[in-house]
Amino acid sequence: MDKKIVTFGEIMLRLATPGYQRFVQATSFEATYGGGEANVAVSLANYGFAPQFVTRLPDNDLGKAALATLRKYNVGTEYIAQGGDRLGVYFLESGAVSRGSKVVYDRANSAVADIQPGMIDWDKALDGAEWFHWTGITPAISQGAADVCLEAIKKANDKGITVSTDLNYRKNLWKYGKKASDVMPDLVAGCDIILGNEEDAEKVFGIHPEGTDVTKGHVEAAAYQSVCQQLMERFPRAKKAIITLRGSISASHNSWSGVLYDGKQLFEAPTYQITHIVDRVGGGDSFMGGLICGLLNYPGDDQQALNFAVAASCLKHTISGDFNLVTVDEVEKLMSGDASGRVSR
Repeated sequence: MDKKIVTFGEIMLRLATPGYQRFVQATSFEATYGGGEANVAVSLANYGFAPQFVTRLPDNDLGKAALATLRKYNVGTEYIAQGGDRLGVYFLESGAVSRGSKVVYDRANSAVADIQPGMIDWDKALDGAEWFHWTGITPAISQGAADVCLEAIKKANDKGITVSTDLNYRKNLWKYGKKASDVMPDLVAGCDIILGNEEDAEKVFGIHPEGTDVTKGHVEAAAYQSVCQQLMERFPRAKKAIITLRGSISASHNSWSGVLYDGKQLFEAPTYQITHIVDRVGGGDSFMGGLICGLLNYPGDDQQALNFAVAASCLKHTISGDFNLVTVDEVEKLMSGDASGRVSR
């Protein structure tokens, strides 16, 4: 497949404590790269698509290392702008059992935070594309990033390209004087596919299901039909609304599923019990990558597309780092009911 899919956002240097050490214990950090929309692009490359990741990177060794990482995983980088002084960084402390994970961001004044409209040639970047994807993380970084995101969405709309978003609310990022509820509505209005988790719709738009508590370890899928309906009523361009359903039994054991609403019917995916989480960072991004793949590979079969997304993201929880490094065959094997984990010889 050489379907062109474009994603826009920030790739960062990820510095994680070894194993399950706390920040105060760590004397070294494991360095990798990742970030919401870059993670989606890597998933799609593994599924055989031709993704292009668009961002702005500093012309220094860390910026070049991030570029090399993207190219290593067959992600296109030809529309990336160079400029700015630094690459964003985030620090990760992985939780276990009853102790949750922690993320500390160091991305102020990063190359993407200082981006401005006109720095990306969106006409060229989106030429021939079938899909454009962004997340709510990008407009949270700065007004400039929000403006460029809107610039891209409008150009994609003009070109008739499918636009998707993952609402991805991050309270620790909205620090430039605007709230998510101020900025996100204009951006989401241009989207055909809206993805969120059990809290995003509430935190960003005040839309919430009744009688749910994710900390109890069980999430009732049918309760989220109203959330999907309300999202689609508020944003009439949207053709599908999808909610990921994570039940947190502990930091090491989550239940994982999702629902998709097409305006008429609610589709529910099987629920997986992920009992020994290796790394949950990037779980939502791996769901989005799987969803895009599923919607393109199984046109007209929303149930199969949803099942693919949930299975793909279930597998991500077994892989360290931000990226979901699995193939279509591996995802379809899990979808078929083979969760044995037997050695493939």
